Amino acid sequence: MAAGGWGWARAVRGLLLDVSGVLYDSGADGGVPIAGSAEAVRRIKASGLKLQLCTNETQATREDFVRKLRAMGFDISVAEVTAPAPAACRLLRERGLRPHLLVHDDLVPEFAEVDKTNPNCVVLGDAAENFTYANLNEAFRLLIGMEKPVLISLGKGRYYKETDGLKLDVGAYMKALEYACDVQAEVVGKPAKRFFESALAELGVPPEQAIMIGDDIVNDVGGAQQCGMRALQVRTGKYRPSDENHPEVKPDAYVNNLAEAVDIILQQL
Repeated sequence: MAAGGWGWARAVRGLLLDVSGVLYDSGADGGVPIAGSAEAVRRIKASGLKLQLCTNETQATREDFVRKLRAMGFDISVAEVTAPAPAACRLLRERGLRPHLLVHDDLVPEFAEVDKTNPNCVVLGDAAENFTYANLNEAFRLLIGMEKPVLISLGKGRYYKETDGLKLDVGAYMKALEYACDVQAEVVGKPAKRFFESALAELGVPPEQAIMIGDDIVNDVGGAQQCGMRALQVRTGKYRPSDENHPEVKPDAYVNNLAEAVDIILQQL
């Protein structure tokens, strides 16, 4: 627990929750809920606090993602999920961009209404097994052939946790394309400030009255704090003990899991 007591838990009206590593650990079996997390979500809703999931999940549409969460016992609706793909689609339409997609097969339906003919940008997501040399090289060739290459990444996480261990995330492949093409990716997803601001708008709470709870010291905690929110790191998911010595990001508190965080927050209401 952070020094100085539980002052960070006071005057809160809404919670933003990361999903993978906070609610469940993902895996080939669909995922395993973290002990106490489904009950913690129920308690948040019963308390009257506002709740929004703020996730970099890019391996499924929001509809399929919510179906998976509900099957694991989480009372969540599509409207309660802020995810990168819908935000990316808005950006593509606003700027007249036509993407070449290097994303997970299950995410492709999110881009059904977007013009993908004659691509003038590359959109990168957590493509998992689609991150082959051939697919990365195709994205590279498209970018390097553009007069003004545009690379849009649905997050920049380094790794995440599945039930069988840690897995490389989209950020590693984003960096490879940035380096090869001498281009700076535009990140749609955590830790981008615009993404957190969108989640707060959907939550309907100003940043000083919101708390972000996540397992990623940089993308969850650092990104939220840069938007003026308080942020907690759970010791589940991708958390590593070395996070507690991070040179730049200091969470407002460490908690063992979501259930413990909710216990403390509800005691302060």
